[in-house]
Amino acid sequence: MAKNVSIPTKVITGVSTRWSYANVWDPKSINGGAPKYSVSLIIPKSDTATIAKIKAAIQAAYEEGQSKLKGNGKSVPALSAIKTPLRDGDLERPDDEAYKNSYFINANSASAPGIVDADRQPILERSEVYSGVYGRASINLYAFNSNGNKGIACGLNNLQKIRDGEPLGGKSRAEDDFATVDDEDDFLD
Repeated sequence: MAKNVSIPTKVITGVSTRWSYANVWDPKSINGGAPKYSVSLIIPKSDTATIAKIKAAIQAAYEEGQSKLKGNGKSVPALSAIKTPLRDGDLERPDDEAYKNSYFINANSASAPGIVDADRQPILERSEVYSGVYGRASINLYAFNSNGNKGIACGLNNLQKIRDGEPLGGKSRAEDDFATVDDEDDFLD
């Protein structure tokens, strides 16, 4: 049995978290950078427990990463002066209905996340995981200082699909497209 050791920079999101831009099967390069797995986690503002855990983990990452954030400077920049990953969907994505009344956090990793279902069984079928699914995410927050950019970033550990949701991005699933097709309209008759 695994021990539940508390790691202040690690968060497990709530079950109402929705996955968007779910790039969890194959790593992709963004702006020519190293290929990474990634997902945007949309967290309803009503999930105050998850939001509070993320804010506490950002604070813990800031405190743990002070020497990294200081870099060659004389002092550590204030947390309010650096980039943090928790963003307000109403302010940053006002035209996207999926981000309404929500915060979002983008998580990524160089290694593939583990992906399980609600019963903690591995999901192997790619079509089961898509942008729009609801589930929990295991994330870790950490300080970074690279190329003059300082801040707190979010790493992606693992994902647990809880339930299906309306697919985001306008693409329907094949299972849904053909669910109501009348077999009598078969063109091979």
